[in-house]
Amino acid sequence: MKSQNKSALFLCIIGLTIALAITGCNDEKNTGAKEVVLPVDVVTVKGVSLPVTTELPGRISAYRTAEVRPQVGGILLHRYFAEGRDVKAGESLYQIDPATYQADLDQAKADLAKSVAAAELARLTVKRYTPLKKNHYVSQQDYDSAVATASQADAQVQVSRAAVDTANIKLNYTKVISPISGRAGKSSVTVGALLTTNQQDAMVTVQQLDPIYVDVTQSSDSYLSLKRAISNGEMQSSQQNDDVALLMDDGTRYSLKGHLEFSDITVDKDTGSITLRAIFPNPNYELLPGMYTRAIIDEGTLKSAILVPQEGVMRDPKGMATVMIVDGTNKLEIKQVNATRAIGEQWLISDGLKEGDKVVVSNLQKIRPGMTVSATERSLHK
Repeated sequence: MKSQNKSALFLCIIGLTIALAITGCNDEKNTGAKEVVLPVDVVTVKGVSLPVTTELPGRISAYRTAEVRPQVGGILLHRYFAEGRDVKAGESLYQIDPATYQADLDQAKADLAKSVAAAELARLTVKRYTPLKKNHYVSQQDYDSAVATASQADAQVQVSRAAVDTANIKLNYTKVISPISGRAGKSSVTVGALLTTNQQDAMVTVQQLDPIYVDVTQSSDSYLSLKRAISNGEMQSSQQNDDVALLMDDGTRYSLKGHLEFSDITVDKDTGSITLRAIFPNPNYELLPGMYTRAIIDEGTLKSAILVPQEGVMRDPKGMATVMIVDGTNKLEIKQVNATRAIGEQWLISDGLKEGDKVVVSNLQKIRPGMTVSATERSLHK
């Protein structure tokens, strides 16, 4: 009897042990199946009014450029200007030997005096022949010949006067002057050089540097997108869209603002770009022709711009921009977006998001689509 009781007790203990083990396993399974909820920061998308600027590459060019060449030939006697210094319009730059041109002028003046005397004699002859012709003391042929001679003499006077003017102009050309005000560059000729009329090589180049031009290029696609956005009402054209700021090659901002002077009316067939020209004041000659620069141009104001912090935008294996959003059930969903440009520390999103979407901006390496999260709102402009 005692043996049977012991057996029964043993069986009860084994059964209790098995039951406890099964219960423990079930508890472990239930614990393992419980989902981990990660905390994340989100920003709620809101459309904002955003002034938009574009940064375009460009080169600086002189406002005016004059390549000075001799208009008469001869030996160079003097150079009057200092290289690299400012000159005024009409200021003498060089002196070419004037001796032969002075002689030509003197001869032209003598020829003019001779022509004037001949014309006076011809007029007197006609004057004397007029009464004689009436009394038939002079034939009609002689009278007509005298009148023709007088007319030829008057014409010769005009020719002689033109020759004097030409000789005087050539003499004046021996003094080479600056056609514009600006800064003179390096002289390519020295005293004693033989110059020829309108030679190929310029004697010196004078450039007006204040104001100064900045020529920038914009792709035709960007130009059309801007026009389309304004036409569709997505963007309001800026009333100050002519204002231009300048970034120098070293990254510093030029202290003075310029404005757009014109936009080219044709697209470059090789580059597909449009040239825009801005003009800047340059009183201290900080801007020099040939410098590389970047112009910042006001395009207008986006009426409902969507901005997302840069840490909330990821790239998929294809390089497409994506964001993770939290839906109404606190589950994660991935969306492909079009991030068009960086605005400070945020991306401007042109497509893929709408107002009210909650974009995740933290723990992006730990989360996956479909997970449940605990979302905490963060200011969009933090």
